Amino acid sequence: MAYDPSSILLTDRVAFVTGVGQGIGRATALMLARFGATVAMCDKNRDALDDTAAAVASTGRPALARHLDVRDRTAVASFVADAVDAHGRIDTLVNNAGGTFFAPFLDVSTKGEDTLVLENFTQVTTLVRLVVPHMPAGGSIVNLTSIEAHQAAPGFAVYGAMKAALAHLTRTLALELAPRHLRVNAVAPDAIPTEGDRDVRSEMLGGDAGYEPAVVPPLGAVGHPDDAAAVVVFLASDLARFVTGTTIHVDGGNWAAGGWRRVSGASFPSEDRTG
Repeated sequence: MAYDPSSILLTDRVAFVTGVGQGIGRATALMLARFGATVAMCDKNRDALDDTAAAVASTGRPALARHLDVRDRTAVASFVADAVDAHGRIDTLVNNAGGTFFAPFLDVSTKGEDTLVLENFTQVTTLVRLVVPHMPAGGSIVNLTSIEAHQAAPGFAVYGAMKAALAHLTRTLALELAPRHLRVNAVAPDAIPTEGDRDVRSEMLGGDAGYEPAVVPPLGAVGHPDDAAAVVVFLASDLARFVTGTTIHVDGGNWAAGGWRRVSGASFPSEDRTG
């Protein structure tokens, strides 16, 4: 296999991206379009969706946008069908949509837990089942997880568990879908400030959390949503034709550094233990 600069291009491929209203989802939709893809996108925030759709259209690439909540299976199925009717196939599925809130595990209600499970895991399994039958050989599924899939997540227990489940699902689907010549990978971002992350961090710090995530990663600066989007483009491209079943950490080194640090309540025994 000879690679050349064109191997990164996604010319005329069809990408389906969820949660494009802000942050990494918006950056991903735009970068996929800039590298030649036709993008079908959705978000539950209509104004944010319209803004991203206009930005994607300005690249000159075709775009299909739908205002919906990914937890609504009927709406998602309808949009997938419309995307396939319009473009004939889906080459890349980017499961970006998700969300969380800060709360100690014992304070999370049954309704809150069900919402976290549906928003961060079940909607992904729904989309995979709907999209895979329309993916040609060489297709790529990219699941956005989080550093919380790979470390403890105090205050975000259910969210972290669902991201861990998604990381596991990624590996299993990589094997199950390999005979179809489809690749399945995950991207685990951290230290990439977005509007949603800032809101959640404010909740956490305002809730007298006993822990907080590392602020500045080992590389010495925070990242940008484009940093995660660039990895998604790579995984969608022919350059990643032999990459499947793995997670790429886009976090400036935070996962390698261990992530969380204790910020309150630390104490040591007062008795002498040297004797």
